[in-house]
Amino acid sequence: MTADTILSTSPAASPGGKSRGRRLTLPRLLIIISIGLVGLALVHLLTGADDVSSSGAIQAALESAVPIGLAGLGGLWAERAGVVNIGLEGQLILGTWFGAWGCLHFGPWLGLLVGILGGALGGLVHAIATVTFGVDHIVSGVALTILATGVARFLSFLAWEGKPGGGGSTQSPTVPHQLPRISVPGLSSLDGLEKKHWFLISDLVGVLRGLLVDVSVATILAVILVPLTWYLLWRTSFGLRVRSVGEDPHAAETVGVNVYRYKYYAVLISGGVAGLGGAFLSTVASTIYREGATGGRGYVGLAAMIFGNWRPGGLAVGASLFGYTDALQLRRGSDSVHALLILVGALLVAVAIYEFRRKHWMLMGVSLGLAVLSYLTFFLVHTIPTPLVQAAPYVTVLVTLALVAQRLRPPAADGKPYRRGS
Repeated sequence: MTADTILSTSPAASPGGKSRGRRLTLPRLLIIISIGLVGLALVHLLTGADDVSSSGAIQAALESAVPIGLAGLGGLWAERAGVVNIGLEGQLILGTWFGAWGCLHFGPWLGLLVGILGGALGGLVHAIATVTFGVDHIVSGVALTILATGVARFLSFLAWEGKPGGGGSTQSPTVPHQLPRISVPGLSSLDGLEKKHWFLISDLVGVLRGLLVDVSVATILAVILVPLTWYLLWRTSFGLRVRSVGEDPHAAETVGVNVYRYKYYAVLISGGVAGLGGAFLSTVASTIYREGATGGRGYVGLAAMIFGNWRPGGLAVGASLFGYTDALQLRRGSDSVHALLILVGALLVAVAIYEFRRKHWMLMGVSLGLAVLSYLTFFLVHTIPTPLVQAAPYVTVLVTLALVAQRLRPPAADGKPYRRGS
């Protein structure tokens, strides 16, 4: 028996060895992007809400999506090895603190590295608790998040309280240096074309300018990590062993795979990637470490990973969706959220039709009900209250997870205890 055999015969796989979950191939991804762009253009045309596809909104969405995506990517590594990482929020917190501290002392590049190491330290604590001592994964993750919050406050007090620079027990001094930003030549000069508000053309220009103008190299690194993760996990022997211990660790043990070692590898990588997301928050998205800056993004990242069916491509789509809704509150959020109810309703109707064809009557009914609610809200309510705008990312998480729950295929041994030789 080989690791390939373990994966092909696991409960999460079909008899032919292929996952029963729907994979996000490149053509499907391009179709999703095209539909999303046309949808935003139609919303812009029908409602006049400029910020739904403006370069500023797209840039804000990208910066919101990066820490969510990195947290989700960290969770993907751990869960593909069978370890549930609820501690992503704590690893993000450690990344924010160590990233800011490292940037203040060593500059932005080494600051990112220190943030990665801070997150990896949280991953190591989680691995020791869950892999070596067999602590329940959820309990360990929650405890890690609580511990990280206290550690960050304690370290802030030691490093910055009462010292020059403006820091204290809940925030750092301002980070003086930032990573360079890159722009694609020619796109900056297309600002006039974006402001003409031509259907689809101006929207496309706005999206391209938001994605490709004044982009931090840390954002580029985060984007590169998505295909790199896919390649490492699905195209290398190392990734094959990691996935085998997440599908059937006992079978992997029989073919000579050191299950403990690969679980440790995966959880350390998980913490490091989440730590990079935290460092991004305190050194790129902001110029200061501030307590509470993560704002639950670790949990949203975990939701993005589940939405993506434990695959990097789907995770990236989920992080983009959640990041976009999170960014709307910064860009005339009430008007934008109100306008997007048209698109939300149309998507829910499409989901209802899809579920009707699959004869999933409950999901069809839920989708139609939510679609009717979206359109009633759009026509009857002209101003979305600020608290609802702020809750939009979390509502989006709940609705999308509820609609995709029946098609999820987690690793077969995800979260299950493992003891060598048992």
